[in-house]
Amino acid sequence: MKKQLNIVVNGEPRELYVEPKTLLLQVIREHLGLKGTRPACDSSSCAACTVIVDGMAVKSCSILALQVNGKEVTTIEGLAEESQLHPIQKAFVDNWAFQCGYCTSGQIMATKAFLDENPDPTRVQIQEALDGHLCRCTAYNMIIEAVQDAAKRLQARKAEKGAA
Repeated sequence: MKKQLNIVVNGEPRELYVEPKTLLLQVIREHLGLKGTRPACDSSSCAACTVIVDGMAVKSCSILALQVNGKEVTTIEGLAEESQLHPIQKAFVDNWAFQCGYCTSGQIMATKAFLDENPDPTRVQIQEALDGHLCRCTAYNMIIEAVQDAAKRLQARKAEKGAA
């Protein structure tokens, strides 16, 4: 029997009816058509499917959709601002922090949640925050450099907005 699910996805309220066993990943991809959140391992071990739920990075393949009822979900599609890449997305592009790109959206979403909590991280803190995010192409050094760059970009943006 389907249950009602009310969530806000990328700022847009959504009302859906889903089976109790439906994963958040399935809702995002199959019900909402947002394909940037990627399934990869089917065992919650790679983190390619990471999204943000109420400010916290979660693996969407390991959480039931009904567990996020009444919450706000942000996917990779929700980061861009008026067709401009988010500073984190731009930093990943500029630092070549991807190869095949399959895990990139999960890395970016985890980075967003991390930098919201720790805007000036050390390299070790970045490594610890992204521990468990698997990149089969081994772009780890470039990913860390992108996160460091993103932190600087976000700090500069905050300073600009504060000066305005």
